Amino acid sequence: MTLDSLLALLQDHTITLPLGLSVLAGLLIGIEREFRGKPAGVRTHALVCLASALMTLLGLRMDEWLTTLPPDAQIVTDMARMPHAILTGIGFLGAGVIFREGPAVQGLTTAASVWLTAALGIVFGAGLLELGVIGTVVALLVLVLFRLLQRVLPARPVIRLDVVVPQASALDAAVLSKVLDRIGLKAGPISLSQDVALGLRRYKLLAAGLDQRIDCDEVARAVRDTAALHKLTVVPLDRDTGN
Repeated sequence: MTLDSLLALLQDHTITLPLGLSVLAGLLIGIEREFRGKPAGVRTHALVCLASALMTLLGLRMDEWLTTLPPDAQIVTDMARMPHAILTGIGFLGAGVIFREGPAVQGLTTAASVWLTAALGIVFGAGLLELGVIGTVVALLVLVLFRLLQRVLPARPVIRLDVVVPQASALDAAVLSKVLDRIGLKAGPISLSQDVALGLRRYKLLAAGLDQRIDCDEVARAVRDTAALHKLTVVPLDRDTGN
């Protein structure tokens, strides 16, 4: 490698344009994830998209590899294997951002965005620039506009409450529903179980809200200020419909 060969390569638009667009696509999708405070943000998406484009370009330029072959040897390639290998490897990376919290599974949207970013890198690396641009725009529309659409849809469960009170407590299902209403949450069906031996009542429910970013401390304070509690558990559910 010489300086002249490096400069010549940088002037080759069949390489620089796919790589540049792949980084831009990864940055745009990563910004949306970063704005939502997700573990895979700008750098992760940009690197995944760039790496996918690089690997695709590497496979397409196999005839330029420095290798010694026997006389009259022929190279037989199957470019379909490269995208398959890339997306399989990205699957392990995407699985790292998925986790379960109580009854909810979080990180699915971020895992899907990482997988999609890798696919866009493959498309750019293969030279299908227009298709890559269209894919990037559609991905951003899904991530941004569909989130806005969710604001006009019916409220969905955002927290799970488990409240244990003494048998003589004034807090019951009706009072608990009113407390949640005051902080903008709507209580779902409330189950009740009683431990007669210990003199305790236990309420379990899911509460829905339009704002997916729930302050668990605020919810706990509102319930605690209503009556004396024996035990209180507040578990946030899937706060951004897949994360």
